Amino acid sequence: MKTALRESVGTHVILIVAALFAVYPLGSIVVSALSNRSGSAIDWGNFAVAWTRGHFASALLSSAIIAVTVVVVTAVVSCLAGYALATMRVPGGRLLMALLLVGLVLPYEVTVLPLYQLLSGWGLVDTSWALILPQVGLSVPLGVFWMRTFFASVPTEILEAARMDGASRFAILRQVLLPIAGPALATLSTILFLFTWNEFLLALVLVPGNEAVQTAPLALSFFAGTDRASNPSVTAAAAVLVALPIVVAYIALQRRLITGLTAGAVK
Repeated sequence: MKTALRESVGTHVILIVAALFAVYPLGSIVVSALSNRSGSAIDWGNFAVAWTRGHFASALLSSAIIAVTVVVVTAVVSCLAGYALATMRVPGGRLLMALLLVGLVLPYEVTVLPLYQLLSGWGLVDTSWALILPQVGLSVPLGVFWMRTFFASVPTEILEAARMDGASRFAILRQVLLPIAGPALATLSTILFLFTWNEFLLALVLVPGNEAVQTAPLALSFFAGTDRASNPSVTAAAAVLVALPIVVAYIALQRRLITGLTAGAVK
C-alpha cells in the first residue's frame, strides 16, 4: 500500500509540474495582454486596440473559411478513399498507399516554391484558393491513412451482415460505418483544423499582398513586427485573439476526443 501510494503521489507531482510548465507560457501572455503600460492595472482596452489596428476581423474570418473548407473537403475525400482502400480491391491500391505515404512524410517546405509557380500560372496567388487547394492536398494523405485504419478495424461481420441485407456499398458507408466513425472523424477534423489554422509559411508565400485573404497567424506576424516595440501588451492581446478559436475548438471537442476514441464498433 505504501509503495502504491508513493508511486501515485510521485506520478501526480510529475504531472502537476509538467502542467505548470505547459501552462506558464499561455498564462504569461494572458497576463501581459491584460496589463497596462505601467503593469499596475488591468486594461481590457488592449484587445480593442489590437482588434482595430491589426484588422483581425477579416483575418479571423479568412482563417475560419479556409480551415473549415479544408477540414470538410479533406474529411469527405478521406472517408471515401479510406473506405475503398479498406474494404474493396482497388486496382493499384498498394501503389496508391505508397504514394500517400510519400506525401505523408515529405517535408512540405520543399513544395512551397513549386506551389507558388503553379498557382501563379493559374492566377490564384493572393486568393483563398491558394491556401485551400495546397492544404487539402497536404492533408489528404493523413486523412486517408487515418480513415482507412478505422474502417479496416471494423469487424467484417458487420459489413457482411449489411451486404446480406441487400445494402449497397455506398449504403454501408452511409448507414453503417459513418454513424460509428464519429470519434475518428472528430479527432481527424480537430487535427486538420489545428494544422490549417496555424499554417504560416504557405500564407506568407502565397497570399502576402491581399489583406482580405490573409490568415490570422500572418496578420499577427505583420502586426507584431510593427507594434511589438511600442506596446508589448497590445501585441500579447493580439496573440490571445488569434489563439482563442483554437482553445474554444479544443474545449468543445475534448470530451468527444477522449471518451469516443475507445468506443467499440459493436454496441
